Amino acid sequence: MRRYTVIGAGPVGTLMALMLANRGRSVRLIERRADPRTAPPERGRSINLAMAARGMLALERAGLAGRMRPALMPMPGRMVHDGAGGTAFLRYGQQDHEVIYALSREKLNRILVDAAAECPGIELRFSTRCLDVDVAAGNVTLRNEHDGRDYHESFDVLLGADGAGSAVRAALVARDLVDAQELPLDHDYKELIIPAADAAAADAATGQYAFEPRALHIWPRGGYMLIALPNTDGSFTATLFLSRDGDPGFGRLRSDAAVTRFFEAQFPDAARAIPDLARQFAAHPQGRLGTLYCQRWQVDGRLLLIGDAAHAIVPFHGQGLNCGFEDCRLLDHLLCDPDVDEPAVRQALLQQFERERRADTNAIAAMALENYQEMRDTVRSPQFLQRQALAAKLERDFPGRFIPRYSMVMFHPEISYSEAQRRGIAQQRVLDALLSRAGPEGAEALLEQAGL
Repeated sequence: MRRYTVIGAGPVGTLMALMLANRGRSVRLIERRADPRTAPPERGRSINLAMAARGMLALERAGLAGRMRPALMPMPGRMVHDGAGGTAFLRYGQQDHEVIYALSREKLNRILVDAAAECPGIELRFSTRCLDVDVAAGNVTLRNEHDGRDYHESFDVLLGADGAGSAVRAALVARDLVDAQELPLDHDYKELIIPAADAAAADAATGQYAFEPRALHIWPRGGYMLIALPNTDGSFTATLFLSRDGDPGFGRLRSDAAVTRFFEAQFPDAARAIPDLARQFAAHPQGRLGTLYCQRWQVDGRLLLIGDAAHAIVPFHGQGLNCGFEDCRLLDHLLCDPDVDEPAVRQALLQQFERERRADTNAIAAMALENYQEMRDTVRSPQFLQRQALAAKLERDFPGRFIPRYSMVMFHPEISYSEAQRRGIAQQRVLDALLSRAGPEGAEALLEQAGL
């Protein structure tokens, strides 16, 4: 029986390792960073995660959903903060189960690593950097980060799950086995913590939370935005998305005074809730965003890139984690084949995974970029609210036939990303026609014409 080597013990790599081990496979799980069970967490580097139906389905398949639930914060909608200090709550869906969940990356990693450490079929190895991969020879070159020693190990099957900055992918590119194109966004991000209030100062409605905890908070300001996701300890993780060099832009926020002026002018309620705003802003790193298009994910049936290592996307649809977890679920299903240890069979299965998955990852990459425009700008307009109300009515009038695109992506894992994108384009035509008529009359005929 073939042994699997997984490079990257982040959420996707660890979940994949657990799924393989659940099938009786021996797995070596290798991670560049220190063991999260003993090392202090990284601060200010990663956007808090949104768990939706696709991610939950993968966790259920791995038997981990129950273990994860205590770490989840339900968010049934968005709380939009306007420039005048007002707020408006916009539900994501119409059904009670149509909820997304906020989840800290630190807690997610810890829960998954704890599960992997309990699994006898998984060898966990931290502080071990991947330097090179020779697929033809079946060798991976590693470095022990504690003593700097480089060494080689053989592998049967290697899965590269080491994120957007994948060392595995870089090794394949250097050997002309893979072609990868990274398209950077001209907006960066910076993470901030909105602390929990002291118990004595807790609000009667929101407790120790500075804002309503059952919502994803958005401060849309046209060309940029601030968001905040709740944590289980009463705090929020806020993220500013802003042009790198524009005006306003990160390049103009070089002093404490400039940061304070900007936040007090644009996000006054958030500024009041972060007493050490200037200190955090100076201390936390400024992160880059972009989309990765990789022209080949598998090599000779012996190596496969998954998750962000194959198809990193921008975070504006909350689907990066969910898409990676869906990779794990779909790949796990294919690897059930009883002849998977036959090289020709395994190569055909990995080729099938890439072929069938690529249209979906391209679709969610495009939809994530589109959703940034909606979150930072469109959500503020009366026309957006009118369109949302009409879409909700069509969903009620034609259940199962008209499901808004956002709901298909977030709450319907049985609908692929590419199908959600296709239906979404058709839905826009229907909504445009109905709005031009100032009423829902003739909706069924329009749905028929649009192929819905």
